Amino acid sequence: IVASASYLTMGFVGFIWLILAVFTKNTLRPFLRYHVYQSIFLSIIYFLISTFIALLFGILGYIPFLRKIIGMIAFFFTVPIFGHLSLISALIFALILYLAISAFMEKYSYIPWVSDVINYNVRR
Repeated sequence: IVASASYLTMGFVGFIWLILAVFTKNTLRPFLRYHVYQSIFLSIIYFLISTFIALLFGILGYIPFLRKIIGMIAFFFTVPIFGHLSLISALIFALILYLAISAFMEKYSYIPWVSDVINYNVRR
C-alpha cells in the first residue's frame, strides 16, 4: 500500500516512510525501497523537465517569429482533450496509474533507464 501511495502522492508518502524508517532504525524491504526511490526519482525528473520547458518557452517567447510557434505548441499540448486532461496530463496520469497498480499487485514496474538506475542503486 505504501508503494502505491508513494506513486499517487509523487513520492511524498515514500519520503515520509523513509524518514520514519531512519528514526525507528528499521530497513525497508527491497521491493518497497525500489518503489519509493523510483517514485521520488520520477517526481524530481518531472519537476526538472517541466521547469526546463517552462523556462525554455519563456525565453523563446521573446523572439518575435518564434512566439506564435511556441504558443501553438504549448496550446496543442495543454488543450483539454480527455475531459479535463490535456495530452501530457493524460500520459502522466496513465504512467502513474500503471506504476501504482503494479506496485499494489506487488510487481516491479519497469520504465526504461529510470528502473535501471533505481535497480543499480537499490541492490548496491
